[in-house]
Amino acid sequence: MIKRSLIAAIVASAFAASLASATEYPDKAVDYIIPFGPGGESDITARLQQPYFKEKFGQDLVVSYKPGGGGAVGWSQLNSMAGDGYSIMGINLPHIIVKPEQGDVGFQTDDITSVYMFHYTPDAIVVNADSEFQTLQDLIDYAKANPKKTTFSGSGKGTANHLAQVIFDEKAGIETTYVSFKGTGAAVTALLGKQVVAEWGYTTVGAAQGDKVRMLAVAMEERHPAFPDVPTFRELGFDMVSGAYRGIAVPKSTPEDIRMKVSDMIREINADPAFQKQMLDGGFALSDIGYGAEMDAFMQQKSAEYIKAAKDAGVID
Repeated sequence: MIKRSLIAAIVASAFAASLASATEYPDKAVDYIIPFGPGGESDITARLQQPYFKEKFGQDLVVSYKPGGGGAVGWSQLNSMAGDGYSIMGINLPHIIVKPEQGDVGFQTDDITSVYMFHYTPDAIVVNADSEFQTLQDLIDYAKANPKKTTFSGSGKGTANHLAQVIFDEKAGIETTYVSFKGTGAAVTALLGKQVVAEWGYTTVGAAQGDKVRMLAVAMEERHPAFPDVPTFRELGFDMVSGAYRGIAVPKSTPEDIRMKVSDMIREINADPAFQKQMLDGGFALSDIGYGAEMDAFMQQKSAEYIKAAKDAGVID
């Protein structure tokens, strides 16, 4: 009888502690680790989230960096961190799916506990403002008449840009040539310098370059509010909704209640109209994919899509 009472007391105590941890969290600053260097889009979006986190939850969101290996250095160390909710890390797709398929990078996709996807940078085909291509169909017609001679700049191999090129070539029945550059900035420079015919870039390129460029199509479900005159690929007959997705992950040892709390907190920031405006003005697109079955289904779908495209692109076996 005493033994049963003792067990019951332990269970009740553990439940109460778990409940209290979620209720009180966060009661100190949260370290938000970006697995890239400062200045990139992961950093920019984290900096946009900071003041809203402080305003809504009363604690600082401290951004730090752990760059290297295209994110792999940070992601490989995530599960060695304390699972108390005070260490969260930025994640990127397709990176956390494709990189482990390319070799030993210190982590597997299943090692990453993704709790919320808050936005993506939609893929877009971008040309110079004075380009002869006024529409996506103009570019497709040219590519069909000139197989492999239609060159696209893009940021890196096995990236969202590269996989979008592979996927679109297949859907449009064309053969184009992807020219990899180290970063979006270099890919834009190549476009503006007319070293390539077009760029597989993002809507952020349109936002940053303004009248210097023209976007022919964006890979979104609906037109981007900042670019109401630019059609989606879907409108033009190509079922493509894609880009570089960004979200938050926690160490695997993080309790379920804290995982859900982090997810709900980032979702609350995402729902703030002022935050949404800042993101949309910057050319980003918001997503709302929370922890649990929703995230599991999303990751399963994206994994199949990205791995097929990466194999077609020759970046994985």
